Amino acid sequence: MSDSPSLNANDQVPLKHKLNLETARAPWRELQTFFASGMVLYVAPGLDLLLVGEQFAADNAPIFKEWLASGQVAQVSDDQALAWYEADAELWTLVIKP
Repeated sequence: MSDSPSLNANDQVPLKHKLNLETARAPWRELQTFFASGMVLYVAPGLDLLLVGEQFAADNAPIFKEWLASGQVAQVSDDQALAWYEADAELWTLVIKP
């Protein structure tokens, strides 16, 4: 018998941990197709990317309305996309299926 813990069907992995496993650095040039489809959101510095992901997955409309109104979360603008393209920027990303 092993001393190492194992996960079974009854164990719950916190969503934040699952989302953390979905984060990665990616070149902006690889994200342009998603941008063109309107599927990329900007998360302002200082706002926790994993928190935003959790609230997105939970479909928490009130907090998203607040973040959108304050500009802390927004659709990536054409100007920002161009600046990232010209700078050959690499960004922290989190992929969540709506």
